[in-house]
Amino acid sequence: MANNFQKRLGEKIKSLRNRIGLSQENLAEKVGISRVSLSQIENGDRKISAEEIAKLSKIFDIPSDILLDIQKDIEVILEKQKGKTLKIKNTMRINVPQKNLEKFKEVLLYILNKVGSKSNIGQVVIYKLLYFIDFNFYEMYEEQLIGATYIKNRYGPTPKEFIAIIEDMEGKDLVKVQDEYFQYPRTKYLPRRKPDLSKLKDARELKMIDEVLETLSDMNAKQISEYSHNDVPWLTTEDGEIIDYESVFYRTSPYSVRSYSEEDIQ
Repeated sequence: MANNFQKRLGEKIKSLRNRIGLSQENLAEKVGISRVSLSQIENGDRKISAEEIAKLSKIFDIPSDILLDIQKDIEVILEKQKGKTLKIKNTMRINVPQKNLEKFKEVLLYILNKVGSKSNIGQVVIYKLLYFIDFNFYEMYEEQLIGATYIKNRYGPTPKEFIAIIEDMEGKDLVKVQDEYFQYPRTKYLPRRKPDLSKLKDARELKMIDEVLETLSDMNAKQISEYSHNDVPWLTTEDGEIIDYESVFYRTSPYSVRSYSEEDIQ
């Protein structure tokens, strides 16, 4: 008989699987177990091993301690007009004001319109493109561009607002597509409209986005993840913690995008 912990952990695993759009068969294959075994885990009828927990934490892009803590979930709140909100649970509360939400959407649509059709551009690559757009702009101008909240995990920086915003956009602004890339399940997003560039403050923002796309958008998920792992903001952050924007000012070549004068260094 399933105990309460197994049952609630199974429910959490099922919820995370559905959130990233994987079938039981696809997830079971990635973990290296049968679909029946995964079904038993999700129903709380089978204990899960430490090795399976480690694999699931990689697949879901969250630390294993967060996966195992059934009391903790992420809460992302999109502040909407007329007081409406969209909520998703997780370890911390992240508020996304309406102004930031609109800008995030338009920047994402700009990325998808420019490079989203490339075979290598899936969700993991988009995560890293957003990270470098945000952190490069902050280093260069000491201002926020999107200003998303990035968490350190073993695959590189992950914007925690992303899934909530995608759910808000799906069917209206973009279409989510589940496919395979070199036999690995992948999530792609196809834009349904052009971006509204009036949401960007000035030409500096568009220039930065274009520079990041030109430099990094040909990398696949493995390449861009490994590249992000040598950036000082990722290196100086503990696993599962929020990456501090201020750490960009300690970057080394080739990541730094700013020429520092002697006054800056002193």
